[in-house]
Amino acid sequence: MNHTFNIVTSTIASSIRSWRGTSASKISQPPAKTLVLFDREGCPQCRFVREAITELNLDVVITPCPKGGKTIAQLKQDTGSSEIPLLVDANTQQQIQGAEAAVNYLFEQYRGKRPPKQLLANKLNQLASSFATGIRFNAGITAKPSKGAEKPLTLYSFESSPFSRPVRELLCELELPYLLVTLGKQQSSDMGPANFRFTLKPYQPIANSKRDTFFKVHGNVQVPYLIDPNTGTSLFESADIIRYLNKTYSI
Repeated sequence: MNHTFNIVTSTIASSIRSWRGTSASKISQPPAKTLVLFDREGCPQCRFVREAITELNLDVVITPCPKGGKTIAQLKQDTGSSEIPLLVDANTQQQIQGAEAAVNYLFEQYRGKRPPKQLLANKLNQLASSFATGIRFNAGITAKPSKGAEKPLTLYSFESSPFSRPVRELLCELELPYLLVTLGKQQSSDMGPANFRFTLKPYQPIANSKRDTFFKVHGNVQVPYLIDPNTGTSLFESADIIRYLNKTYSI
């Protein structure tokens, strides 16, 4: 897919979902053990859980489960079901299957409140999420031949980021597990692209936040940012990351 067209359709997909998964809570108290999400990037149901993860400012290990892949077959063998999303929380020894149950669990467990109705899998939200998948021509759904990776990658992202979505889709299709580090927008000055914030003042993230840590290292907060411990490679820019992933892991 042409990269410009890729980003345009990804932007439309975020617009269809009213840019859910953009803003993140100012509270950042990660659980002792990182959550695990068995996920399919293009799945309309899975999208609700990832939107909740951004809005709750949580990090999660993504285990991609594309159709026709090895992971979904192994999941069915291990659990007796291939239903996704499946959220695994080692902090509470809970396994939560299904989008609405997972979203409810995340908000109740980590914020002590009910989720917003826009994240629940009602008919209107499911229709919008399905349209978002359709405008992306079902990218992030079906497995591609892959060499696999010995160690999980790390991706800095937030759910609605138009530039991050194509990277996550490819990671899913190649069945490459990764730690998803959420860098959602926590204040008005975070809004806008990395090189043009909606503020006249020098940009400064919230002190002691993940965005602040990233800013101190890189001098800006820009996603996607990929770290691959298998090759010692770190990359910004979605087009460069996509080229790298295809060159390194596609068969």
